[in-house]
Amino acid sequence: VYGVVGLKTHAKMMLITRREAGGLKRYAHLSTGNYNPGTARLYTDLSYLTADEALTHDLDQVFLHLASQNRLPKLNKVLIAPFHLHKAMIDAIDAAAVQAAKGVAARIIVKMNALTDEPLARALAHASQQGVEIDLIVRGACILPAQLPGVSDRVRVRSVIGRFLEHSRVFYFRVGDHEALWLSSADWMNRNMLRRVELAWPVTDPALRQRIMDECLSAYLHDTRDAWLLQPDGQYVRAVAGTTAKGRAAVQHSAQLSLMQRYGSKG
Repeated sequence: VYGVVGLKTHAKMMLITRREAGGLKRYAHLSTGNYNPGTARLYTDLSYLTADEALTHDLDQVFLHLASQNRLPKLNKVLIAPFHLHKAMIDAIDAAAVQAAKGVAARIIVKMNALTDEPLARALAHASQQGVEIDLIVRGACILPAQLPGVSDRVRVRSVIGRFLEHSRVFYFRVGDHEALWLSSADWMNRNMLRRVELAWPVTDPALRQRIMDECLSAYLHDTRDAWLLQPDGQYVRAVAGTTAKGRAAVQHSAQLSLMQRYGSKG
């Protein structure tokens, strides 16, 4: 058993090195959730299989670090807690805030289990005050109040409680025409950022990034059946579907049910 003394290894990663005709080739599997056959039937998570050379090289260095305790070298793509991830997320939020203050359209969408890290919450509040539109899909605890005048006017927080336990971590940043999307094993909690070995990696393929946006972010932002909306006073109220143009109750939308129907029919 390998690891860093005093830090729980919470990252979910697997690296396979295979001898092929052209030489050694690395393959990696990364996940936002546990490698556990029991919880896999109850939790929603994302799995990522890649042979990207820069990404697999980073993972090789991470495993060497965990096994040898040698200093972690500079990595190409991967962000690792407690070394890089916390600062990188705050920097991304602050960069969006700077551009929003200049009039550039900026958007942040984050999906995770909990938001309890104070520096990250403060950075989001400041970004909101500078004009960044922020949507937080946080299943559990969230210390940042939603749409509190003068503090978090542009922050919207929702919790989706459905048949499956929402467990994936997705971090999306858009400033002007530039987009960045990260998947991660880490919630935005102090323990995850500073007292655990966690992993975040970028999704750079446009088609795959759009699929994650559609299925893991947009669908949940439009959920009107299983979603609860955080109010400025800290209370949650159920999301409602509203009414149609003819005054009839609109059909409720469930992100989880839609995904089950889409992929269940292919099974």
